[in-house]
Amino acid sequence: MSQTMQQLKETVAYIQSLVSTPSSIGIILGSGLGNLANEIKTEKEIPYNDIPHFPVSTVEGHKGRLIFGELGGKKVWVMAGRFHYYEGYTPQQVAYPVRVMRLLGVNTLLLSNAAGGVNPHFKIGDLMIINDHISLFTENPLLGRNDDELGTRFPDMSEPYSKSLIQLAQQIAKTNDIELKQGVYTGVTGPTFETRAEYQLIHRLGGDAVGMSTVQESIAAIHCGMQLFAMSVITDIGIREEENTITHEEVLQAAKDAEPKLTLLFTELTRLL
Repeated sequence: MSQTMQQLKETVAYIQSLVSTPSSIGIILGSGLGNLANEIKTEKEIPYNDIPHFPVSTVEGHKGRLIFGELGGKKVWVMAGRFHYYEGYTPQQVAYPVRVMRLLGVNTLLLSNAAGGVNPHFKIGDLMIINDHISLFTENPLLGRNDDELGTRFPDMSEPYSKSLIQLAQQIAKTNDIELKQGVYTGVTGPTFETRAEYQLIHRLGGDAVGMSTVQESIAAIHCGMQLFAMSVITDIGIREEENTITHEEVLQAAKDAEPKLTLLFTELTRLL
């Protein structure tokens, strides 16, 4: 058994010693989006620093706890706070909680993030379903020796985000009169926000939004056989004329303002899974 698998099994054993009820749904909440956790009928809340081998979130807007409870009538695992490459974690550490969820029985993973708008037709507060991503600017979490217990050496990435879940989310949005965008998410390392030239490059490459998370989690999820849905809240606009700057505080506020719609979508999506 590899060292990674040994650590994963120790982590899972600890969590299962606290929560024995299975769940097939996992949710990871991004910057400023942690209040969705307040909608959960919480049965158990575990601080990350109590979990063996688990990283600890260091970013404002990430609460740093693993929650088990009920959302939309379904049992769910929720990460209130995620980990980022720019915090100094390796891609494998960023992907670690996704693999833990898989070993806990999760087969459907819902991701959210705050992202910069690259598509010139986007505005602050828009919700964008991620229908594809560009991961060329970040390090792949599958580099190195493959662990066959987790997944195949060469996973197919032709449809990383489930078309059926995208269609379901669109139906929910239509019923509740919520406007949704769709687009390609471009993952970068951060922690700097992009230069004007970088925004232009990403736009020309086909990116509609850009952010510092999600793609490494998505790759790990597909590697271990999960069904995946992801959504970005557009919290700032990169393609712009005025000479304004971007601050993390503004990103958190924009995410907070859009949170009620995201909460409704994720709750109803969970209910229908």
